[in-house]
Amino acid sequence: MPKCPLLIPPEGSRSFRVELPDGRAYWTVVDDAYLKVEVADRFLFDLRFGLDRSEGTTRMYAGELACFFRWCARTGRSLEEGATHLSSFVLALRTTPTARPGRGQGRPPGVARINHVLAVAREFYKHAVAAGSVSAEVLTGLYEVADDRHLPAELRPEGGGLRYHARPRHRLRTERAAAPDAASEQEWEALLEAASSWRDRFLLVLLRFGGLRIGEALGLRRSDLHFSASSTSVGCKVAGPHLHVVRRDNPNRAWAKSRDARVVPVGRWVLAYYDRYSQERLACPAADGSDFVFVNLSHAPFGAPMTASAVRQLFRRLSRRAGLARPVHPHMARHLAGSELNEAGVPVDVAQALLGHRRLSSTQVYTHVSDRRLRDAVDSVEARGLRRKEQRPGGAR
Repeated sequence: MPKCPLLIPPEGSRSFRVELPDGRAYWTVVDDAYLKVEVADRFLFDLRFGLDRSEGTTRMYAGELACFFRWCARTGRSLEEGATHLSSFVLALRTTPTARPGRGQGRPPGVARINHVLAVAREFYKHAVAAGSVSAEVLTGLYEVADDRHLPAELRPEGGGLRYHARPRHRLRTERAAAPDAASEQEWEALLEAASSWRDRFLLVLLRFGGLRIGEALGLRRSDLHFSASSTSVGCKVAGPHLHVVRRDNPNRAWAKSRDARVVPVGRWVLAYYDRYSQERLACPAADGSDFVFVNLSHAPFGAPMTASAVRQLFRRLSRRAGLARPVHPHMARHLAGSELNEAGVPVDVAQALLGHRRLSSTQVYTHVSDRRLRDAVDSVEARGLRRKEQRPGGAR
């Protein structure tokens, strides 16, 4: 079988958004002349439309691949050679300050970011090997293969024969994940007081008590809100006020992360603030023709669905107006919801369903024990010991 030709990625690799004629879009990798890097484009196109991943996922993957391609080009390595020298790539990442804007600008990327870049590279190489773009030999540089021949007989699966498994050769060790960066109750209340419209207040309440991702909230349609006691008249058998999170390709590029629709029950706060927002919305005739829940009311294009960037700007303005010591971003309200589910003793599988996590491990990040609960536990044990002492003959001394 002939070997695949060596592929030298362009040094000017960068991520780039591609919009198709039907309005759907994905991100790819282009060179200095804005020509697609074919081997990367096939991977990212299949990721978006073959595996039904979000546009945002391809944007992140394209950025990570472009970073890896630039390193290969700077060091004079082909893609095949880059796969066998990932340790050098990791060293370069750990010692080079990041130039992209954000909180980490000017500092080397952290362990989680480096592991994500490596995971993207591995997925890319598996796709490239399957497509015949690079030699299958590169996989031996990415994975180490082991079998179960040395396991005790009690631990081997029934049926005989060797079982093989592969694990990545390059993966940095991480500490236990820190508790999510959640907004505090005081910060959220300050944002609520600083908001000047019922639309913005309703959004804050929905993120806080519904635990929705910002893409899920901005993708909501009015037909998804079943806020009456019974929704049987519209063919929904779910009892009580609730909303439906549905994945769609929306013009505002809002995207529900999970391809599985889910139901989120809502309480009195959400219902009360939605009533006030509905009245406010009536004052904008252009909004009446839109089925989107969150639309522009105070600037053009009136009635158009809000975008995630507009909401992030809104949160920054509210944070400044409220005089907060730090800017609060939309996902911190979701983290507050997840943390409070844990504080309230909600079973982790129920919290997983409410938050729409695909993996239980994603929900378990909220199971960190807070300082307050640690203090309550110590006080409870101490109080119990005092009660026992008082019940002894002679009482406490």
